[in-house]
Amino acid sequence: MKMPIYSVLLTVWSLTGATAVLAADAAKGAYLANTCMGCHAVKGYYNVYPTYRVPKLGGQSAKYIESALKAYKSGDRMHGTMQANADNLSDEDMADIGAFLESHGQ
Repeated sequence: MKMPIYSVLLTVWSLTGATAVLAADAAKGAYLANTCMGCHAVKGYYNVYPTYRVPKLGGQSAKYIESALKAYKSGDRMHGTMQANADNLSDEDMADIGAFLESHGQ
């Protein structure tokens, strides 16, 4: 039985324990970050509950954004709104949002 080349490559890849390293997609991140921009793109915006200044995220490090979102999702970082938003994001989504926001402030 002949196996198509992609099947062979997929089998070899999975047997080696390799993990795919995909580049973050800033264009997809722009779409996903629409919700984020409602607060994080407004200069001088303060969140009502709890009252604190909402940081602008444009130009922030993609890795920082990604790690913060993961911390909200896991509960290591506490903020109800952020936890609710992060809960629906995959690791890939978080990387994409980070890539977009990093390039957004430049």
